[in-house]
Amino acid sequence: MLRMTCRFKHMPWFAVVFRKHPVVYGLGVCFLLLVALASCQRAYQPKPKGYNRLILPAAQYRPSPDTLPYQFEYSAFAQLARDSSWMAEKHWMQVHYPQLKAAVHLTYKRLRNEDDLLRELMDDAYRLTSKHQIKASGIDEVVTRTPSGKTAVIAEITGDVPSQFQFTMTDSLKHFIRGAVYFETEVKNDSLAPAIEFMKKETMHLINTLEWKR
Repeated sequence: MLRMTCRFKHMPWFAVVFRKHPVVYGLGVCFLLLVALASCQRAYQPKPKGYNRLILPAAQYRPSPDTLPYQFEYSAFAQLARDSSWMAEKHWMQVHYPQLKAAVHLTYKRLRNEDDLLRELMDDAYRLTSKHQIKASGIDEVVTRTPSGKTAVIAEITGDVPSQFQFTMTDSLKHFIRGAVYFETEVKNDSLAPAIEFMKKETMHLINTLEWKR
């Protein structure tokens, strides 16, 4: 008996348990395996590929106020406010989306058959879009016609830029308007992709419903 005791003294504790209580040892091993398996299953969780999920209400629109020289439809859950920047003019507006921390900035100019002024405004719009070339991975410009027959020049800008969607519209005689989508966040545009696509659709609805007033 003394020899057996000495032999156990130099054996690992689990070997001693196995020799004395093999059933208890087997149950212990099974328990440890189950714990390890459960912890592995909890540790592995598929992650999204960088896109945030947006839960937005169904599309509902309302008309802009009659106090503006132009009219359009904007989302019922957006907020329409006058541009409060120091350079803002009378009919400059912002369509703000609080949930997305985004806004469509609208700058309006009254024309009086002034070809030089129209050319200047178009050049300014082009320069403002071109400023994004430093960070942009691409700028696509298209000319589209709205359901009411108006022409809009649209610029879609990809890459980590502050404005991803811009447009200009004019009747060449009395009205000129420029719009630009901006996000009030430093999040990478890859993560903002769903929100950017949503804002593009919202801005296209604005473009397609825009009407001039006399």
